[in-house]
Amino acid sequence: MSNICLTYITHESEAEAQRISNLLLEARLVACANIFPIQSAYWWQGALENGSEWVSLVKTTPENREAVQEAVLQTHPYTTPCILTMEATANEAYAAWIRAEVGRK
Repeated sequence: MSNICLTYITHESEAEAQRISNLLLEARLVACANIFPIQSAYWWQGALENGSEWVSLVKTTPENREAVQEAVLQTHPYTTPCILTMEATANEAYAAWIRAEVGRK
């Protein structure tokens, strides 16, 4: 098993999730992005909000963790984007694939 990083990012639309995921992929900061719809409930500016959002779950190496977060912060339209990064273990073949893909420049 090898360490990888998973970054969970919320977006206002599927198109926005795809746009940011594509930017990360094209920059070779991530090897893969999964995009899916969610329902969110949260406090925002003193009011309880409920709504639909989209999540991208991107996979990268621990070395790219900060670069991924910085790239998302530079392009994300939310005032306070949700960018959660978690370390995970992956089977060696999958982790090697991630390392190879983000290593291609």
